[in-house]
Amino acid sequence: MNRVLLFKVVIFAIAFAFVEASVVVYLRHLLGASYSDIGRGEILLLLPGIAFLEPQTALKVIQNSLLLKVEMIREAATLIMLASVAALVGKKIKEQIAYFFLAFGVWDIFYYIFLRLTIGWPVSFSDIDIFFLLPVPWVGPVFVPVVISSILITGSLFYLLRLKKGG
Repeated sequence: MNRVLLFKVVIFAIAFAFVEASVVVYLRHLLGASYSDIGRGEILLLLPGIAFLEPQTALKVIQNSLLLKVEMIREAATLIMLASVAALVGKKIKEQIAYFFLAFGVWDIFYYIFLRLTIGWPVSFSDIDIFFLLPVPWVGPVFVPVVISSILITGSLFYLLRLKKGG
């Protein structure tokens, strides 16, 4: 594990988080995107901290089907970009996965930090957010992705630092 590469992945993830947060700021402002009127009948699968919603529920958040498709493709592109960085810096598949988890975790936490700094949201870790639209909308309190991302960062750093020591 090269500390310079680690630093570059983290810097990329932080910068990309701002880009992603900016997109959400624009979407919320321009579309008035809201999901406060989602009913229990729209829940496809309920897990602790995450509800997976019926696919058509996404149209309640982004009413324009073309914009919804663009947003879903943007989310897929986000994953591809994070995976591409990991593929560029990792030598073996396990190392690439670790770098992907690191980039994803840093990106996700800083995404929420930048939303808080730009629009004052989330107000608390219990605020409800749409985490992802693929393959169906995922919603839950903000603390869920923050906890998951913290675990991803910790695990990937543990692995990458252990790799450096030859373990």
